[in-house]
Amino acid sequence: MENRVQTSLIALRRILRATELNARTLARATGLTTPQFIVLSIVAESDEISPKGIASRAGVGQATATSLLDKLEARDLVKRTRGEIDRRIVWVTVTDAGRETLKTAPDALQEVFASQFNSLQDWEQAMIVAVLEKVGSMLNAGAIDASPMLDVGAVDRKQ
Repeated sequence: MENRVQTSLIALRRILRATELNARTLARATGLTTPQFIVLSIVAESDEISPKGIASRAGVGQATATSLLDKLEARDLVKRTRGEIDRRIVWVTVTDAGRETLKTAPDALQEVFASQFNSLQDWEQAMIVAVLEKVGSMLNAGAIDASPMLDVGAVDRKQ
């Protein structure tokens, strides 16, 4: 039984290390954290999107989305403009530099996971979700607010 505990802990550590290594690779290639990269990707997928829409799609709070947008805008990767009809609305668009950053970036770990996960049969997906939720519960992580990003550290941290 002890062997299973060790094997489980090794598997968890490998997942954490893979997340860490991917974040470092992404940072070296783009200068962005994983959450910044995800927000940039969300903006690039839309002609224009509001910070509220970004927050919703990224699974983060609006204040966090705004903080991430501040960092991206400072690097000229996104641009914010006021709505023409309703000046209270802010629209975010990707810049040419932002598109180039996305083009040259390595695949984000969550994209690799999503691709492989989606290729599994329905029962396999359900089993994985159940096991991961159980592991999270065993680690008393059920109440931790988490966005669907495979990354380590605070979402709105500095590089």
